Amino acid sequence: MVEKVKSRRGATQAEAVAHIREGETFAVNLPVVGQVEIPRPEQLAYYGGLAALAAFELIDWPVALVIAAGHLLASNHHNKLLEELGEAIEEAE
Repeated sequence: MVEKVKSRRGATQAEAVAHIREGETFAVNLPVVGQVEIPRPEQLAYYGGLAALAAFELIDWPVALVIAAGHLLASNHHNKLLEELGEAIEEAE
């Protein structure tokens, strides 16, 4: 079994990533739905802008939904790549 190497401050890379992710997001408990995660402010602004464009009929709703879904998928993929890069660096140490 490989022992995780601790950094100067006593945390592994994975623990640091988990700590950063906890600080970036928060959740709200809704009565019927349950716990709903709220996106970061810049993501809220992006989705709000798309909704405004669709509301003013500058783009169609299906187009706005496809763009929002693509943005969400790209953001999740980007976060996953950064996490894997951090794990690879940690293993190389």
